[in-house]
Amino acid sequence: MSAVGEHVSMIREVRVAGPGREYLVDAEPVDIHLDGDRIVDIAPTGALRSAGAVLEGQGAWVVPGLWDHHVHTTQWALTAEREHLGDTTSAAEAAARMSNVAVLTDGRRVGTGFRDAFWPDAPSIAVLDAATGSVPTYLINADVHSVWLNTAALEREGFRTSDGMLREDDAFLISRRLNAVDPAHGDLAVTRAGDAAAARGVTGIVDFDMAWNLQAWDRRAAGGFAAQRVEFAVYISDLDRAISAGLRTGDSIADLVRMGPLKIISDGSLGTRTAACSHPYPDDQTDFGVMNVSPVDLIELLTRATGAGLEVSVHAIGDRAVASALDAVAASGATGTIEHAQLVRHADISRIARLGLAASVQPQHAIDDRDLVEGYWAHQTAVGYPMATLLRAGVELRLGSDAPVAPLDPWATIAAAVARTDDDRDAWHPEEQLTRSEALAASVRSSTRPGDTADLVLCGADPHTASASTLRAMPVQATLLAGRITHLS
Repeated sequence: MSAVGEHVSMIREVRVAGPGREYLVDAEPVDIHLDGDRIVDIAPTGALRSAGAVLEGQGAWVVPGLWDHHVHTTQWALTAEREHLGDTTSAAEAAARMSNVAVLTDGRRVGTGFRDAFWPDAPSIAVLDAATGSVPTYLINADVHSVWLNTAALEREGFRTSDGMLREDDAFLISRRLNAVDPAHGDLAVTRAGDAAAARGVTGIVDFDMAWNLQAWDRRAAGGFAAQRVEFAVYISDLDRAISAGLRTGDSIADLVRMGPLKIISDGSLGTRTAACSHPYPDDQTDFGVMNVSPVDLIELLTRATGAGLEVSVHAIGDRAVASALDAVAASGATGTIEHAQLVRHADISRIARLGLAASVQPQHAIDDRDLVEGYWAHQTAVGYPMATLLRAGVELRLGSDAPVAPLDPWATIAAAVARTDDDRDAWHPEEQLTRSEALAASVRSSTRPGDTADLVLCGADPHTASASTLRAMPVQATLLAGRITHLS
């Protein structure tokens, strides 16, 4: 009987799906033989004997281990102890909800996930103060680019604002402070979240926590975190520190942990109306969004990072920000990813490919934002939430969630990519739908072939034929990381 934590030498009677299945002559069940952290053979069921522990597949479908290419790990992990406000329909309702939220050990009340762009009333200090009184209260927007605070919270954090809303850099500072919990507390939350991700087949994450992540992941690895492979980013505020430490993208920091890219948030978000666009937002002909980093500064940052051996991940949502990022990449010779790319000029689609950048996109955002796009971006002429268009142009796609902005569940991500809807409405811009094979390929870093790493997921349905609803609820029977079981249902 196999168990979590056990290393496996054979997975018996499974069907191969996803990258790697093209090398098999038919869809008959096979046995996958492992040696340590590698796949060494794939043979018809019963053809070869096992040399050790066996995981019974019982006809399950096997895909390579799944990656989430955009996670704010600590913030995602801490959402379990914060009030979820995604279903609130007004500022008044959200404020009233917070009045009954338990105070955390640090003396704060924290809510997360509200989307005020859909509310009929605007957030205000008066409304929040009336509901929450003298307890410092914080509401984090779903997009994390704005935070709503009451008077007590503003005083505690040293800010003044007329409506209680802090945006962009000020909002990020508040998030960093809220996430700076006791390390033991945070590490336990991350461990629990990692186990939950393993239960959905996740074997790797790219961590974009807005913190000095080297120390955190070194500590977590030493403490036994082993649910996923991790690549962690560094932000502008710590770029000098990373360069002084000699960190380069791809460096092994600990078992399963590697140094990732420099992360730069070059513009804002759609929900906060700060994504930098070519055309103004409705009702204000002077509002083109916000460039958090000027084109000149962006070139300088990318040049320094590239010279130090760091790849870059540039958050660019609006088409103006995407164009600025591509200009900076062309000038600096940087490599890496464009993160989000939610509005891209037609000419810039192929430019992303020519520059050799990958596009790290979040399919669930297209579904969650479709109604906002119809209002805020109704007059934009660029391509909205491209996926298939990027892929057809030769751009490498990497799928993710942006958790906690969307749930960390690769099957929900894959379903969003192939369906472009999660309700009874038709697919939104169906020309951007991916095939199931394309979505799977953009969600993995390996394949099911001899010689490849033994990061594998056993599924209860065939992902190539499953409906979108089945994909979202995909039964995950087991997850293996380097041949070791991290989840077993």
